[in-house]
Amino acid sequence: MKINEIMTKGVEVISSDATIKQAADRMRVLNVGALPVRSNGTLIGILTDRDITVRAIAEGRNPESTPVNEIMSREIQWCYDDQDVQEASRLMKEKQIRRLLIKDRNEQISGIVSLGDISTHAPSELTGETTKEISEPSHPERETGFGETRL
Repeated sequence: MKINEIMTKGVEVISSDATIKQAADRMRVLNVGALPVRSNGTLIGILTDRDITVRAIAEGRNPESTPVNEIMSREIQWCYDDQDVQEASRLMKEKQIRRLLIKDRNEQISGIVSLGDISTHAPSELTGETTKEISEPSHPERETGFGETRL
């Protein structure tokens, strides 16, 4: 199965100088948890709902004046739309990410694949393995914040 068979098409991007509030409003309207970020026509990152929460709100940044380029994830992971879904799954497991940008062979964004897309459309053996490995804690022994240690 090819990635272009399961990906979400028509991905909107946001400008790197847009504010966090503008990005959050766009995410709400589109009902998405991530937006690719462009500067001068070049893809420079991806902004996730987690970036907004952990890097902006938790740090006390002003959502009305802070540009998304200050909090976005800069390491962009992607696959080509004509690659096999197993390649997307492998990369998502390896990098422990829940969303993967998809490009066409002209290097243009053609879609995005989420863990939900793989869970809904990919073969069940691939789905379970991908979900398990992405969900593994990156720091297995850490304080949970509730007086417990995760083992």
